Amino acid sequence: MFKIKTKRIYEEPKAEDGYRVLVDRLWPRGISKEATRLDEWDKLVAPSTGLRKWFGHKPELFEAFKERYAEELKDQATELKRLKAIVDKQDLCLLYAAKDPEVNHAVVLAAILKKIKS
Repeated sequence: MFKIKTKRIYEEPKAEDGYRVLVDRLWPRGISKEATRLDEWDKLVAPSTGLRKWFGHKPELFEAFKERYAEELKDQATELKRLKAIVDKQDLCLLYAAKDPEVNHAVVLAAILKKIKS
């Protein structure tokens, strides 16, 4: 069985990452596209600009953010199923630029993907 992982895009790419997908709407500052060794950049599953700005990575807003983001992702069912199909074949690494490894949208996205039946 393959895994869904989350990882900061600024960390060194590794072979065990599997299929590497940037899930941010904006390109991360200070990093070149070549250095990321991305397989794809999927803006469709990133939080909306309004939600991202509202959240501002404030831990006290994380629970409410998770609910709002999950609601937004309901409009991306096809894209979520496509990402889940990747996990049926190989590990999937969701890349994000946020500093906190536990309070970010990639963690929420990974949890939602894990609940989707193949």
